[in-house]
Amino acid sequence: MTKSVDFIDKLRKSGLRPTRQRLKICEVLFDRDTTFHFTINDLTKIISEKLNEKISLATVYNTVHAFKNKGYLKEISINSDKSYFDTNTSVHHHFFDEDTNRLIDCGENDLDEIKIKNNTTGKKINSVEVLIKVATDYQTQK
Repeated sequence: MTKSVDFIDKLRKSGLRPTRQRLKICEVLFDRDTTFHFTINDLTKIISEKLNEKISLATVYNTVHAFKNKGYLKEISINSDKSYFDTNTSVHHHFFDEDTNRLIDCGENDLDEIKIKNNTTGKKINSVEVLIKVATDYQTQK
């Protein structure tokens, strides 16, 4: 099965028509060997610069959110007005570098076991994913 057929299938399963523009979005998101972290604006810029393709912000936004809702992407909220998306949808932790605005996967050895002491009444914990914000420590650089 070709990648194009896989992309068409992903789009259709997400409730989207497989247009040329959406296939380009799929190419950037899913035709890669490593995990890809991005914001909507990052993705729009990459499509414009690397593929020389003009796709509206609304199309990129709607396509990314349809993929997220279907489970093909994971959303990581950094704060109330900034979200990143991740092509690795497994449960895992992240570092967020506040100096470079990069989201980086934590390795298995970067954290010890996380223990939750109590739970919200009437709820069960589905997963625990930690976001660790890091920045340059200027005190240690003196």
